[in-house]
Amino acid sequence: MRQRFILYRRGETYYCEDTVTRKQESLRTKDLAAAQTLLAAKNEATRQPAMNLQIAQVYLRHGDTALTTRTWREVMEQIKSTKNGETRIRWDSAIKDEAFNLLLDRKLVETTADHFMAVLKKGTVSTNIFLRRAHNYAIGMHFLPWPVMPKLHWPKVEHKEKRAITFEEHQKIVNRERNPATRAYYQLLWHLGGAQGDIASLSAEDIDWNDRTIAYNRHKTKTAALISFGGEVAEILKTLPGEGLLFPALARLCPAHRAKLFMKRLATVRVTGVSLHCYRYAWAERAKAAGYPERFAMQALGHTSKAVHHAYSKKAQMKLPPLEEYENKIVPLRPQREKQIRGIGMGI
Repeated sequence: MRQRFILYRRGETYYCEDTVTRKQESLRTKDLAAAQTLLAAKNEATRQPAMNLQIAQVYLRHGDTALTTRTWREVMEQIKSTKNGETRIRWDSAIKDEAFNLLLDRKLVETTADHFMAVLKKGTVSTNIFLRRAHNYAIGMHFLPWPVMPKLHWPKVEHKEKRAITFEEHQKIVNRERNPATRAYYQLLWHLGGAQGDIASLSAEDIDWNDRTIAYNRHKTKTAALISFGGEVAEILKTLPGEGLLFPALARLCPAHRAKLFMKRLATVRVTGVSLHCYRYAWAERAKAAGYPERFAMQALGHTSKAVHHAYSKKAQMKLPPLEEYENKIVPLRPQREKQIRGIGMGI
């Protein structure tokens, strides 16, 4: 029987040529025995395509005994075991996604791109994100000898449009809220722009009344956030405990439960399209519109990346003051400078 692939040497390196397509490729070896083995494998694969996977599994089993039996459930459980706090909770929720039921008990080496596409078609944006992470983890740990789906062929992750909560919507929420602690919580979100978990976990010890600042480390990124507060925030803080957690009941709730409480309140005031996280967008947009220096805003929000802050404040509409007015406000003119300006106006 005629062999589909033939062997030849160019210089010291061995190559093979497909006698049907005339395509040539390097076998990346200078050893004749190794080249003949690779060539035989290529020819054998063309004769028995149905047995290719079984043959591959036989070879792989000798390298890693678990490689041919490992399932996607095991991969995701292993990823989850490396996470802590809220990130672990997110992986718990991801594994329970109904779309993953099509994949969890399937062996990695038996997974095809069609299986991935079926999961992605049934799932949501979150499904896309967590499947990518599981796939990349499996490749990085060498659980997969090859990518299931090329990077460029993954469906694009398209998040829903996010917006800031408006002052009118915020007023409706706090005016309808009857629980004093929860009302104060929403008010601090508006004035401080913190993440829902960070504000719920604030304690009286985070407040410096002498400098009128609040300092805390963000739960998500561990970066420090430092923000100054004015009279309105001071009045709100005086209604809260003077020691320990400012919101002990809210601090005990998981983020999902705090979000559900907020969604119920939104339903009573007929506000849609926002979440607790939208308070951060609102604060950033207000800061930009007011001309608040970006480095101060990043410190207040606990951001270390300008790109993140730009994403939060991209919809802000800035009203630029005249340079003369801004200069007079920030740096009072010296008498000599005033004399120069008057001289220019008189033509001197």
